[in-house]
Amino acid sequence: MSDATTSLHCKPTAPDAAGFIQRVTPQSAGWQYVGFEAAQLKAGANLAVDSDGTTELCVVILSGIVSFDCGGQQNGGQQFLQVGKRMSVFDGTAPYALYVPPGFALEVFADTDAEIAFCRAPASGNQYPLRLIKPEDCTRETRGQGTNTRLVCNILLGNLPAERLLITEVITPPGHWSSYPPHKHDADMLPVESALEETYYHKLNPQQGFAFQRVYTDDRSLDETICVEHNSLVLVPRGYHPVGAPHGYELYYLNVMAGPTRQWVFKNDPQHEWIIKK
Repeated sequence: MSDATTSLHCKPTAPDAAGFIQRVTPQSAGWQYVGFEAAQLKAGANLAVDSDGTTELCVVILSGIVSFDCGGQQNGGQQFLQVGKRMSVFDGTAPYALYVPPGFALEVFADTDAEIAFCRAPASGNQYPLRLIKPEDCTRETRGQGTNTRLVCNILLGNLPAERLLITEVITPPGHWSSYPPHKHDADMLPVESALEETYYHKLNPQQGFAFQRVYTDDRSLDETICVEHNSLVLVPRGYHPVGAPHGYELYYLNVMAGPTRQWVFKNDPQHEWIIKK
């Protein structure tokens, strides 16, 4: 990614004709692996999703109830009807999601007003089947201490396999920090560190709030502090990337990661690692 020409902050737009408020491809981001889209659909609307046979897709139902019609080249087409439960990402429950391997066409029907995230990464073949990910398939944990406490829900991380995609969501309480102490995963140096591109899709409660995310490298050749708003998307091509939520505002974000190897091995900023070693 050329940081001089590409902003790390993708501000939300009004829904386009298809309902998209965020659309990022590897080409538009200037990197290789992660694609991300977010769409808001009114009840009764439908959305056809392109499939070129070279990417895996995980569709996360952020809110609302939808039905899926999957026309598959392998395993046969399937329908998943009336999928979803939570009406807000702040409901305190895990989401439903659909894992779609390469070679499947997908159409989404909104049974209620709904918001959906489309998370993509390159895939070489149909290694893993089309499958519905239910809330009970996700793993949830509380991470950190004090004002570093946050609530993590793994959608497609250590809980379930995929070819490249790693997906999790995090709730940061008001006045708390997350992705903290600052950590990075931009060096292909396993088992010490893995190289993963990452997106953060932010939401705030109440919606008029804001939060801060800093993306920086050791040499400060990249050092950007972003004031995120409701439905902001932040690109993390490399570097450390902590997040802070102001008093009074609850922060949600959906993380999508992908890279040459599907392993999340991070390195903490050595200047701040003392925080967790006290």
